[in-house]
Amino acid sequence: MPTPRFDHYYPYAELCDLLCAYGREYPHLVRVAPLGRSYEGRDILVCTVTDYATGDHHSKPALWVDGNIHAAELVGSSAAVYFLHHLVSEFGRDAELTRCLQSRAFYICPRVNPDGAEWALATPPKIVRSSTRPYPYKDDPSGGLRTQDMDGDGRILSMRVPDPNGAWKVAAEDPRLMAPREPTEIGGRYYRLLPEGQFDDYDGMLWGVQARKEQLDLNRNFPARWREEHAQRGAGGYPTSEPEAAAVAAFIDAHANIGGGITFHSYSGVLLRPLSYQDDSEMPAEDLWTYQKIGVAGQTMTGYPAASVYHEFRYHPKETITGALDDWLYEFRGLFAWTVEIWSPQREAGITDYKYIEWYREHGVADDRKMLVWSDQALCGKGYIDWYPYQHPQLGAVELGGWDALYSIWNPPPALLEREIKRFPAWLIWNALILPRLEIYKSEVVALGDGHFRVRVTVHNTGWLPTYITKIAVHKKLVQGVIAELELAAGMRLIAGDMRQEKTQLEGRAQHPRSPFGWGGVQHEPSEDRVGFEWVVSAPRGGTLRVCTRHARAGTAHADLMLQ
Repeated sequence: MPTPRFDHYYPYAELCDLLCAYGREYPHLVRVAPLGRSYEGRDILVCTVTDYATGDHHSKPALWVDGNIHAAELVGSSAAVYFLHHLVSEFGRDAELTRCLQSRAFYICPRVNPDGAEWALATPPKIVRSSTRPYPYKDDPSGGLRTQDMDGDGRILSMRVPDPNGAWKVAAEDPRLMAPREPTEIGGRYYRLLPEGQFDDYDGMLWGVQARKEQLDLNRNFPARWREEHAQRGAGGYPTSEPEAAAVAAFIDAHANIGGGITFHSYSGVLLRPLSYQDDSEMPAEDLWTYQKIGVAGQTMTGYPAASVYHEFRYHPKETITGALDDWLYEFRGLFAWTVEIWSPQREAGITDYKYIEWYREHGVADDRKMLVWSDQALCGKGYIDWYPYQHPQLGAVELGGWDALYSIWNPPPALLEREIKRFPAWLIWNALILPRLEIYKSEVVALGDGHFRVRVTVHNTGWLPTYITKIAVHKKLVQGVIAELELAAGMRLIAGDMRQEKTQLEGRAQHPRSPFGWGGVQHEPSEDRVGFEWVVSAPRGGTLRVCTRHARAGTAHADLMLQ
């Protein structure tokens, strides 16, 4: 059995070896294959997980799970691998999990962006937003401060540079902390704070920070209201212009059985739902209500609050995000999708009443003090580095220190990694089990005489969600209804009914009222979760025919009927 480490962030080669080991060890549950290649030519691996003894993955409703589309958000890969390990190690022991793999499938892609992750895991690290492809221009940037590890300790910290017009001063609460200079304050010792690095073409006066040569954001490259560079930075040349986004989109498009998606990012400790660019009032009410119910379950199971991106996670009140994977999955594929922002260093430090984005724009020194105490006690001082002198080749005497963000802010420190990612398997399994599931409800054969038989099969949706999943999928006609096909053996002949029949969508229980009382008394529950198919066939007595029923999102169900 593979022995993964969940106190360790895997580089690409180790991650691939581990995933392939799961495929070799559990061939009855796991199959590993590339879904495409990255910009630098690395395979992007996806693990298809189901109980193959109960049917192929294509015949079952499925959940998409991915991680690490952003380069330094390494915890996403760990969460996906932890989920994979949980599925195979608990199969046959955990009844709910076993039922899930017998009736559902998972497509798990732990590292969508292997190139960017390799840069983040290098020593010293090189941090970019997503892809390593030069964008929007191929020219090397010039001028300004180039972020890099100056003293060779493998970390990229901050530089504290004395400057009489600086915006920062040493905090009275703790000399390691920096506090903003008051608007009318003069006469003190002030500093500028800069990323650790050195200047290109430094003129001794102007301090700009050099833009990255690689400015792509793969999570802005999906075909969900995609916008050009002037409207949204980093979105790429056109929708799915980047090989990583194109590979993910093509895979999902080729697997119509995918009924939902979870994409792991970091950080903030929140379950985010679409839409990123539109008010909730624009969403079909039934979809919003269902999203809210899924969010309540997620909050209960993971401890993370559920939030709307548009209403609670905007980087600027006048700006919105487009081109994100979860928005594409919901609005253009008609699926319920979530972005999980793993890890909240604020909550670790005891800061619970804060806004996800606004906190980084402005908060009190008291919060900084709590964060510092947390680093001292829980991280043995490895999260926030005490300022130490450094003779900068251009600036002279400066100090290096502050937060080692890659270690403590963007991802859980390795010692806390497993504790954080073990929150999610139960909710992922729950998200798979609420997917629609087509099953045979009842079948019957009635002998009509003269070798004629009436065959009737009724199927029902045993999942919580309807077969169409979202109202937006119905509106956009994204999915067919239930299809039934008759398979006749030799000597059988169809007398009445179409060999292939397509009927309506089937409801689930998601839209049922939570109260047993309607406007006029007890709620009526129609059988909208069932549909019947009927044929008349001519056949010798004792023969067997098969009825195959299927729905793209709800799987397949077969009935073998004896004619007697």
